[in-house]
Amino acid sequence: MRWRGRSGSSNIEDRRGQGGGGSRFPLGGGGGKLGLLGTVIVVLVGLYFGVDPTVLLQGGSPPDQGQTVDTQSPEARESAQFVSVVLADTEQTWHGLFEQSGGRYEEPTLVLFSGATRSACGVGQSATGPFYCPGDRKVYLDTTFFDELDRRFGAPGDFAQAYVIAHEVGHHVQTLMGISQQVDRLRGRVAQAEYNAMSVRLELQADCFAGVWAHHAHNSRALLEDGDVEEALAAASAIGDDRLQRQSQGHVTPDAFTHGTSAQRVHWFRQGMDQGSMAACDTFSAAAL
Repeated sequence: MRWRGRSGSSNIEDRRGQGGGGSRFPLGGGGGKLGLLGTVIVVLVGLYFGVDPTVLLQGGSPPDQGQTVDTQSPEARESAQFVSVVLADTEQTWHGLFEQSGGRYEEPTLVLFSGATRSACGVGQSATGPFYCPGDRKVYLDTTFFDELDRRFGAPGDFAQAYVIAHEVGHHVQTLMGISQQVDRLRGRVAQAEYNAMSVRLELQADCFAGVWAHHAHNSRALLEDGDVEEALAAASAIGDDRLQRQSQGHVTPDAFTHGTSAQRVHWFRQGMDQGSMAACDTFSAAAL
């Protein structure tokens, strides 16, 4: 991927190395000041978000689950620059596509963190991987996930990493279009299996939008090199629900899918890459995924 020497985005918020991911909880002092009901609520919140409740009761930050990050080290600086360049390129693509359809693209902020951090969607942790929060319209990324993508999932390469960023930006595009909100309104109103099926279509559309970005990054700006598409496809395949379930529990439970199978994720990324249009990514009208 030809990213070096290119301009980066200014929409980067670097919280790495701030201790506990830079997150503080305004809960006052210790648990005794909260009262019994307050303490119970804090414990439940902590358990729900996977955070040690004792940390919250102390008014502190969630524990940093990764190594302390020296943001001035060459590796950390290069990682931040890479993310910034990819984000800037997605901005260029989506500004153009929104203008073509008579709309206006609002750029998201990408938050770099280490270990854990607070978002409008709750506590984000490295273990859960990159995510997009529609509540504050920010993408959250612990770049150690890129190492995980290589070592655990067998999907190395800078364009595999770029695909991950573009996928999360795809969720931002869905929020701007009101698609995410429509799916979220179904939560609790339909059976869980039906909601999961809608979530799969949402995720596959984000994969397709990532492919749309890749199409324009290559055709307009010659960003891709030989082998880059294969890297992205390997990443999409590696994080399919069927593959992850088979690795974790030894069998596949389709009704529990929330992101799509490996084959589906590869298909929809290719669809976006080949067509280069948002219209090609209507996973919600597709008879078959």
